[in-house]
Amino acid sequence: MTTKPTPRVRVPAKAAAGELIEIKTLISHEMESGQRKDAQGKTIPRKILNKFSASFNGKPVFSADWHPAISANPYQSFFFKAAESGEFTFTWKDDDGSEYTAKNKLTVG
Repeated sequence: MTTKPTPRVRVPAKAAAGELIEIKTLISHEMESGQRKDAQGKTIPRKILNKFSASFNGKPVFSADWHPAISANPYQSFFFKAAESGEFTFTWKDDDGSEYTAKNKLTVG
């Protein structure tokens, strides 16, 4: 892979109690299928993000299993009902066991 996967997350900094907020995530990742060959004719190893999860204050709030058909630089969005202030942790897991994380705070009030 030519670039290191870079997660980007958009979470509102503040929300009213009970407000439904949209959380948007994007990670720069080539999602190599393992089907292509390099210039020397060698198969490029498969490297696919296969799981995405989000937790808030340590409790799971969203998860998705991804498969090889997911495009490069996968985008994922979901809605969350804000009830209390805290911190989101977002995790992407790769076929090779690598994990990429991002954290964002949310203030409710």
